[in-house]
Amino acid sequence: MKRSQIIGWGSYLPKQILTNDELAQRIDTSDEWITSRTGIRQRHIAAEGENTSDLAVSAAQAAIATAGIEATDIDLIIVATATPDNTFPSTATAVQAKLGITQGAAFDVSAVCSGFVFGLTVADNFIRCGQADTVLVIGAEVFSRILDWQDRGTCVLFGDGAGALLLRATESDEANNGRYVLSTHIHSDGRYRDLLYVDGGPSSTQTVGYLRMSGRDVFKHAVTLLAGAVNEALEANDMKSEDIDWLVPHQANKRIMDATQRKLKLPVEKMVVTIDRHANTSAASIPLALTEAANDGRIQPGHIVLVEGMGGGFTWGSAMIRW
Repeated sequence: MKRSQIIGWGSYLPKQILTNDELAQRIDTSDEWITSRTGIRQRHIAAEGENTSDLAVSAAQAAIATAGIEATDIDLIIVATATPDNTFPSTATAVQAKLGITQGAAFDVSAVCSGFVFGLTVADNFIRCGQADTVLVIGAEVFSRILDWQDRGTCVLFGDGAGALLLRATESDEANNGRYVLSTHIHSDGRYRDLLYVDGGPSSTQTVGYLRMSGRDVFKHAVTLLAGAVNEALEANDMKSEDIDWLVPHQANKRIMDATQRKLKLPVEKMVVTIDRHANTSAASIPLALTEAANDGRIQPGHIVLVEGMGGGFTWGSAMIRW
């Protein structure tokens, strides 16, 4: 059976940085209030005219450079996003065109903050089934465009950015020391959609709408659901928490991340944290964190990496990777 090996990674963050102190000049909040509740100190904001596909292309180009391949080697592009350029066509096709790729397929995945895990799952299954050889998976968001900047409970939480991984089919034998995606696990439960959603859409209001969230309820469910997804990944691979080299969680809230780390009984230094500088970038947060940790040398070939996330829907999931 073919398996999915990580061969490249890349990220992009818009140049504009919005600090907590700058936000405090616009709304009733403070750096202390935001930091103590979320761990966020700043976020990146896309420039006027800078779309999700632009962020995605920059992250993709970085991943392609890291992998040392040509863009035309890619035969499948999956973009995880909740903030597409247009209702249709997909943002992935815009990325495909901007990269000069004319073969293969490209489509979007919508699972909000779990989107990258869902996209990774789809890519892994395409490779396992022999339907793709080189897959580009991107998480890209411009959440600043769907925030109510008068709602201090939500607008302080999110930022813009993009991250990408390149997967290539490899033989599932010992020749590569088992360096591939070991397992993926995804779930959803639509009963909880009203706890985290956007109050607009083409078929309901014909408007984009704004993000709405019941933060306390989301927090309560997140800790339980993410712990389940983590345990599922461990059991599927006959591993214990001490086998994990790196936990790379969706960067939603430092308290949620800390609760997951404590449940795993992992040393805090084994968790990759970027929320303080990136805020919650939804589907982009996991690949942004992976890229940072791979670029600075923390994640090394052969390391066991566990990623997990939860988003509106509810959707949630995890993936275990031998990097």
